[in-house]
Amino acid sequence: MDTAREHGVPVILVQHTSPADSPLFAAGGHSWELHQEVGRRPYDHLVEKTMASAFAKTDLAGWLDAQGIDTLTVAGYMTQNCDESTARDAFHRGMAVEFLSDATGTLALSTRAGSATAKELHNHVLVVMDSNFASVSTTAEWAGAVRSGEPLPRPNIWASTRGSEMD
Repeated sequence: MDTAREHGVPVILVQHTSPADSPLFAAGGHSWELHQEVGRRPYDHLVEKTMASAFAKTDLAGWLDAQGIDTLTVAGYMTQNCDESTARDAFHRGMAVEFLSDATGTLALSTRAGSATAKELHNHVLVVMDSNFASVSTTAEWAGAVRSGEPLPRPNIWASTRGSEMD
């Protein structure tokens, strides 16, 4: 956030809001509050969302369009849910998307379809994002690109599948 502000990159905070009786993100509850470190920093726009993607039923698309913003950098929680949904929606809107690998995170999942450790799940999402939907980088790599004015390498689905066979 600090690097973005220092270089004129708008900062958008996204807050997930669930009904008051929800076990997570209940409006006004502790898990709903912005992280103290994030909330104390200046930002340009706050998006309050109720669905995984920050674009779904919010003013984000209109705000980005009004500002002439064509690139979205994604950081936050959870990698395979809110972050991935937002990144895919931005990509489908024609935006360049950047996904910060060390500024997103998740938990292990276990469903009827199988299970994955947090690390496996996170890494799989990063591979998929970087194959087509987003430029995946570390925060340090992203900050370096912002400082230099050079874009991050863009994903290439064709290059990412070279040499592999379909199972």
